Amino acid sequence: MKLLKFKKPFRVGLLPRVIVAIAAGIVCSLFFPEWVVRCFVTFNGLFSGFLGFVIPLIIVGLVAPGIAELGAGAGRLLGLTALIAYGSTLFAGFMAYFSSLAVYPLILDRGKGATSLTGSTDPLEPFFAVDMPPVMGVMTALILAFVLGLGLARVAGGSFRSVLSEFREVVTKVISTAIIPLLPLYIFGIFLRMGAEGTVGPVMSLFIRVIAVIFVLHILLLVLQFLAAGAVARKNPFVMLRNMLPAYATALGTQSSAATIPVTLQCALKNGVRPEIAGFTVPLCATIHLAGSTLKIVACAVAIMYMSGLPTPVGLFAGFIMMLGVTMVAAPGVPGGAIMAALGVLSSILGFDETLQALMIALYIAMDSFGTAANVTGDGAIATVIDRLAR
Repeated sequence: MKLLKFKKPFRVGLLPRVIVAIAAGIVCSLFFPEWVVRCFVTFNGLFSGFLGFVIPLIIVGLVAPGIAELGAGAGRLLGLTALIAYGSTLFAGFMAYFSSLAVYPLILDRGKGATSLTGSTDPLEPFFAVDMPPVMGVMTALILAFVLGLGLARVAGGSFRSVLSEFREVVTKVISTAIIPLLPLYIFGIFLRMGAEGTVGPVMSLFIRVIAVIFVLHILLLVLQFLAAGAVARKNPFVMLRNMLPAYATALGTQSSAATIPVTLQCALKNGVRPEIAGFTVPLCATIHLAGSTLKIVACAVAIMYMSGLPTPVGLFAGFIMMLGVTMVAAPGVPGGAIMAALGVLSSILGFDETLQALMIALYIAMDSFGTAANVTGDGAIATVIDRLAR
């Protein structure tokens, strides 16, 4: 009698689940009653609060042990990663500026003015909310991780090192058992709410040409980043870019670099980055490498100024882009965090008043996902470069 052989259960990958969640959220927003939508809004509020609480723990739990395991060379790699991330951000900003100057005169009418945009319905509120304040801010967690990691890299003691290693295991378990499985449901709720509120359509219809230009620039930026990373690491850049697609798709839904850290880590490991390097560079770059957001902010600013008939000289935007690159380091890795951090620079350097700032926010938030997706995907390129230089 032959024994029956059972095949391993079929498991749907994260990328297909994210795509299904996005499509389902948009479709369901057409017929779901308001109370059902508010149920998902309530869940998203709770999950978002939990993410905000966990993100500083993820940074400390992954970055500090990663730096400590790098040994005496950790300080050099930290500086090198920050330098590469800032250089990538500056490149994205200047690329967006010069590309916008070349393309916008062909597709936009100069001096037509800017109109304010509002959604078609009132924002949907959750049934209840639970306050989950994090134990520390993101920048505090990042600095603490640097201090602990760099200190342990030069100290021979092993007790505290063991504590950090076990803490990393706890954080990893939270990521794999709580965050990753719930991400598709969270993404479904985001797109369900956006569709029900009708906040994206008006902005998309008015700025569709600008959005198309920015999307093409994001793709071009990613291709250039991975061509450079492939040349340094001696790997196929398009295979590496394909391996980063789950992180790209997840970021499209979460609109948060920090919330996508677990998926970005998995993708970086798939590209052959060593675990200690990935655990160090990915959470770090999620905070300091916002090339996609910088590209989008610069392109949107040029579009608004061009449509309003304002001058866009190179000297003005050079200072703006360099200061914006520094400002992005302090931007929280949450939806809309980059544009909120950039408002001060937009006002002080480019002279944006409240009307132009409101229009900038509306245009940015309408396509926040694309910038975030470019941010986290580019993090994978930097991780590959750092892994190669650290060998």
